[in-house]
Amino acid sequence: MEVKVLNIKGEETGRVVTLNESVFGIEPNEHAIYLDVKQYLANQRQGTHKTKERSEIAGSTKKLGRQKGGGGARRGDIKSPLLHGGGRVFGPTPRDYSFKLNKKLKQLARKSAFSAKAAENAIVVVEDFNFEAPKTKDMVALLNNLKIDNKKSLFVLNAQNNTVYLSAKNLPKVKVLTTSELSTYKILDCAVLVLTESAVSGIEQHFKV
Repeated sequence: MEVKVLNIKGEETGRVVTLNESVFGIEPNEHAIYLDVKQYLANQRQGTHKTKERSEIAGSTKKLGRQKGGGGARRGDIKSPLLHGGGRVFGPTPRDYSFKLNKKLKQLARKSAFSAKAAENAIVVVEDFNFEAPKTKDMVALLNNLKIDNKKSLFVLNAQNNTVYLSAKNLPKVKVLTTSELSTYKILDCAVLVLTESAVSGIEQHFKV
């Protein structure tokens, strides 16, 4: 698959990047994508939820009423789960939600995500760029030039660039990541995937194409 390389003004540079079919042209494996996204979301959970059981509630253990003759149901102490303010039965306790996935499966999921974006024609390739200083208006101008100002976009750089990162920090629909920070979830969570020329090479090198 060939994609024209644009400059920061949104103009064609005359160069073309060929996206490798083994990364950007495979049949997406939906189950691999599901597992990788599930793992990413599970790893974000703190797992600090906790409710008190009856043994942890502050209160008397005295039996509230006699066993028989009261005309109602049998009552234990005031910490009973049946009473307002009592302990909870089988409530949530702190736990770790993270789980492991096979390395090859995670690579398949990322390739599937790239291929899905390529099939949607949602990949834009721009030449490597930098701003003189961190300015939001420069990033806004770039988005307008690429005609993606109203779309949720993900810029992928081959190396960390604080100037570009800070320029996009205040824009809610724009994220800037390096190739090493990519995940299946983040690739799919954008409407347009903007890759720099060096990022394309970095992605293909990561998958050892």
